[in-house]
Amino acid sequence: MKSDFIKCGAAGWCLEILWTGLHALGNREWKMMGQSSLWMFPIYGMAACIGPLSRHLKKIPIIFRGGIYMTGIFAAEFGTGMFLKHYDMCPWDYSNTPYHYKGVIRLDYAPVWFLTGLIYEKLLSAKK
Repeated sequence: MKSDFIKCGAAGWCLEILWTGLHALGNREWKMMGQSSLWMFPIYGMAACIGPLSRHLKKIPIIFRGGIYMTGIFAAEFGTGMFLKHYDMCPWDYSNTPYHYKGVIRLDYAPVWFLTGLIYEKLLSAKK
């Protein structure tokens, strides 16, 4: 589980840097500087829970598995976001975006978290 935690933390960092770099490109920032936070490593590392869960869900259609992962990612994002926000350490703030809830989750990111959950499932099912 420790190696899965590290694998998920590193993969999450990479995905976030890619995602923020693409957003920079959309804002005509041609350097495409992606960014993340040290806090995000353990948050993404928690996706290691998808590994054992996916073994129980392997016969369920992908649309339902993705929905379960998406819901779990939203819950983790909300819980960690509220905790970090309480201590003024939350590295993200969605307050100025549509479809946010308490500034820590964006409901329009549902497809992103759906796909991210399936990416983690694949990553964690790879032979070690």
